[in-house]
Amino acid sequence: RIRMLALEGQIYESDTDNPELAFLGRFDFAFVTSVLLPLFIILLLYDLKAKEREARRFELLNVTARNAHAIWSARALVTLVPLALVTLIPFVFFGLVNGASLPSILTVCAIVIGNIALWSGIVLSIGAAKRFANFSATHLASIMLGVWIVTTVVVPVTAHTLINAVVETPEGGDIVLTQREAVNSAWDKPVEATWRAFIATHPQWADYTTFNPERDSSFNWKWYYAFQQAGDQAASELSQGYQAATLQQDTIASYVALLSPSLLSQRLLSSAANTDVKAMVGYENDVRAFHQALRKFYYYHLFKAPEFSQESFEAPPQFTPNTKTSHENRTGKEE
Repeated sequence: RIRMLALEGQIYESDTDNPELAFLGRFDFAFVTSVLLPLFIILLLYDLKAKEREARRFELLNVTARNAHAIWSARALVTLVPLALVTLIPFVFFGLVNGASLPSILTVCAIVIGNIALWSGIVLSIGAAKRFANFSATHLASIMLGVWIVTTVVVPVTAHTLINAVVETPEGGDIVLTQREAVNSAWDKPVEATWRAFIATHPQWADYTTFNPERDSSFNWKWYYAFQQAGDQAASELSQGYQAATLQQDTIASYVALLSPSLLSQRLLSSAANTDVKAMVGYENDVRAFHQALRKFYYYHLFKAPEFSQESFEAPPQFTPNTKTSHENRTGKEE
């Protein structure tokens, strides 16, 4: 629930994680298909040719087959198709039960099939490489697991560390602290100081903020919400820097994902589910737009003090998320 008070604290003090995902931890569908599924592919295909070489049947199979490539492709497909079905059928079933759209389900299925195809290509390429022709199945499995560890663990972890070191990002706690200090200190400042900061971004209300000692010597709601606004303004630069740095980190990570099939698969699945960084920033900006609309609506009633009727209670803006378009950077002043 978003209130008309200072916004930065409401955003950065709250837990924005999905409680259902928090309960599951990292063991979700994206983790299974991006991290665990390649291990099953390695387990099923690592000895596709090696075991035939060890049994001295490899050359015989190639000679007697009309198409040597076709026989190995057929064996791989017979192994991989059941794996794909076991992975996708439960997803499709529960997706339909939970009301997911058909295009979204098909997109995820395409990503999973593409991931299976990519890892199958990696495993089969290692198994077919001439330099590994004399390697045992155990040695080939070790090489494939090494590739999995490098691309799934080493590359993402190293990239995450380097990106955090290269891209300077303000801390959410610093944003909250700056906003809270500005709000709390307003109680001890002259009323005029608060109005100056408020009118700098809201000049349309300048004629309604004239200081009146008889009126303003005690608590005043206009002044109260004005210093809430001033608190957000004090933390605005840090907040925008945090958002810009987050998007910059995500952009760099998108290039790193080209070196890691598992990371690429996870990013594609997150994008398909609208749970990636851009969607998160977009949702945050939707919240900011809603909060701005609340302020605009209530400022009119606070400063101009019209008669507050039943229609006024029904008129407040409603939250309407639009994560497809609202991840663009915030620009301009609030009204």
